[in-house]
Amino acid sequence: MQIKISELNNLTNLSLPEFIKSGDKEYYDNIMKIAADVRDNSKERPIILISGPSGSGKTTTAKILEGILDNWGYSTHTLPMDDYFSSLTPEQRELADEHKLDLESPERVDTEFLNAQLDAISKGIPVRLPKFDFSTNQRHLTDEVLERKENELVILEGIHALNPSVVTFDDSHTTRIYISVRTRLFFDDDSLLHPEKIRLMRRMLRDKIYRGRKIDHTLRMFDSVQRGENNFIMPFKHRATHDIDTFIKYEVGVYKHLLLDELKQLPPDEKIEDMIAALTEVEPISLDRVPKESLIREFIGDGQFAY
Repeated sequence: MQIKISELNNLTNLSLPEFIKSGDKEYYDNIMKIAADVRDNSKERPIILISGPSGSGKTTTAKILEGILDNWGYSTHTLPMDDYFSSLTPEQRELADEHKLDLESPERVDTEFLNAQLDAISKGIPVRLPKFDFSTNQRHLTDEVLERKENELVILEGIHALNPSVVTFDDSHTTRIYISVRTRLFFDDDSLLHPEKIRLMRRMLRDKIYRGRKIDHTLRMFDSVQRGENNFIMPFKHRATHDIDTFIKYEVGVYKHLLLDELKQLPPDEKIEDMIAALTEVEPISLDRVPKESLIREFIGDGQFAY
């Protein structure tokens, strides 16, 4: 899909409530269609894998899908793959601080531990669930125990969920979903704001709110993140049984309030020129107009889901 920023501005000025409602509904309807397929094949495929590059909205997609299935009477459990990352050693933490450690590599995942837990969960064996603390880069076991009962569903979401060397579960037992921002924004002169820059804006906001990182830190990681996506995520998107474009048509207008001034204060960088131009051109939308259940609350905070 592609759309001009001027078209977004026209929709904002024509009827903002309807514009916001339709933007969220388009995304939600896509999840509903996938939920119906999961429901119809729940016995054969009790495991749902959700993958996509950083900033694509995997966590919210998983939570919404879980809520729909629960409402239909299918008890569903969501596991973030991030919680199966291996703890970093002091040496690795130092390399990470210097941007010399590939944080997008599938080697970050403790695959032996992950697949052992998935196997146990699929057989109804109780497991203590892990939690990864990004502030300390350490993983620990929680007191939360998951014991999957017959006909219950499990969602695993993470950037490497479709990589068969990471998740070794048999494909015949899985529904596989790939999500990303696919929509391309065009300026009136037909220059482009690539979808990866929408995801970069999302990551800047998420990292600032949830991980205490300044936006220039997220920007410095951009090249490494892109390499990781191209090497470790994109090659497996063809394995998906379903895909979703998670672009929300009004989101850039919301980001204007939250990002534009900070981006302008950064040293000149060609990586941010198009984002500054887009945020300058788009009509602003107040943060308080964003519904609590909207996908973009994953990145701007104060939503109905815990992240």
